[in-house]
Amino acid sequence: MRKLLIAMLSTTLMLSASVMAQDLEGDMDILKGAYRTVQKTDDKAEMVKALTDMRAAAENAKTQTPDKLKGQAADSAGMKDYHAELDTLISQIDTSLKLANGGDLAGAKEEAKTFSATRDAGHKKFR
Repeated sequence: MRKLLIAMLSTTLMLSASVMAQDLEGDMDILKGAYRTVQKTDDKAEMVKALTDMRAAAENAKTQTPDKLKGQAADSAGMKDYHAELDTLISQIDTSLKLANGGDLAGAKEEAKTFSATRDAGHKKFR
């Protein structure tokens, strides 16, 4: 009985870990939804959560390969450029997050406006 319980628990943990791993499309959906929240909210906790979710999604997106770059080596110029775009976005998110944590929600929203230019540039290159 105990072995069966351990086997079931192990299987459940493995399945939940695979569900938590987002694909690139899922990461982009999280970025899109959280960006909307950042632009709309006046609640500090909600903004900080949305920015934190965005940062995690951008970090996870760095582990993915866009369709346009499939088959390229991890150290190719295209992949390096892709990672650089995501690093730019992460830096912008960090700046906005710092402002939000400091209580400057208007400043955080203003900084967040730069996200869309980064998104547009990345989509133009890699989508």
